[in-house]
Amino acid sequence: MYERELEALKRAGRFRQRRIFDKSLKDFASNDYLGLAHNPDILKRAYQRVKSYGVNSAKASQLINGYTEVHKEFEDKLKSLNRFEDAITVGSGFLANMALIEALVRRGDTLFIDEEFHASGNLAAKLIEGGVVRFKHNSAEDLRKKLSGGGYKRPIIAVEGIYSMSGDLLNRDIFGVAEEFGALLIVDEAHSSGVVGEEMLGVFDLFGIHPAQNHIKMGTLGKAYGSYGAYILASKEIVSFLENRAKSIIYTTAPSLMDVALAHEGIELIERKRSYFKEEIEKRRSLANRFGIDMSGLIIDVELKGVLKVQEELLKKGFLVGAIRPPTVKRELIRVIARVGESLESLEELLECLSVKS
Repeated sequence: MYERELEALKRAGRFRQRRIFDKSLKDFASNDYLGLAHNPDILKRAYQRVKSYGVNSAKASQLINGYTEVHKEFEDKLKSLNRFEDAITVGSGFLANMALIEALVRRGDTLFIDEEFHASGNLAAKLIEGGVVRFKHNSAEDLRKKLSGGGYKRPIIAVEGIYSMSGDLLNRDIFGVAEEFGALLIVDEAHSSGVVGEEMLGVFDLFGIHPAQNHIKMGTLGKAYGSYGAYILASKEIVSFLENRAKSIIYTTAPSLMDVALAHEGIELIERKRSYFKEEIEKRRSLANRFGIDMSGLIIDVELKGVLKVQEELLKKGFLVGAIRPPTVKRELIRVIARVGESLESLEELLECLSVKS
């Protein structure tokens, strides 16, 4: 039924398939930035947290009876740490961006979205009743120019704290532009929460920005926090609106209790060992600098041709890396995550291999 389409993908070098990798490989492909996904103590404590609640699963959507003390305790922790008025957990980062954009951009509004924003936001943009304007990647100047054109009831801006593919750090000036035009600002902190900032809370923390009524932070649990799921931090008004209008919150089962508990324990571990994690991240940035790489978070991109072949060669040497191809990115690249979960020595060996290739 889809044979021709699959053959076309293979000819174009865009064919994908799932694969189980050997656990002995040095993992520089996953988004488990701090190595928490391998921490047995977090698992034990999360299990005890869920066990004490007495129910294994959420059983229903949050708006029926799937919302539990496990969710609320975690949300209270998040909003206290990040200094936002309110919080809500969501099934995944993809669903969170769908919820935000599809619900908040109403008829007469305009979404101003960075041209390199995550695929979830671009899909959501196709579903909205309002207008959509894409601005040049990380350009506060182009954003200001496009906002100046007017013609909208509410302007809503969508950006990332650290961009998932390029690893670029958000341009701080975009906060100023949002304030200048009274725009709602959605910041996807999937790859910056737990990685940057004095308290390792992301770009609001890094830039010293106190959350305002027009600020929204989305973050995921499946990266630095070593679990699965997502959260949205915002004003009480916006969270209430999402509870009433966001389809990917209303019409889906509440996030897994175990996943929420794992993330809660992960965040508390980061709090206890913050100095250690910050020191380890800084060591990796210093090492990357020696190879001429400016690393804002923990993402390293190396542009190469034939990335699938390069990936296979590295697998034989014991390294697992990401081989990223169009249309996900404009040009092929090897994506390395400089995880705290792997040693500095292994990262240095990998970067030496890639420096020969590039």
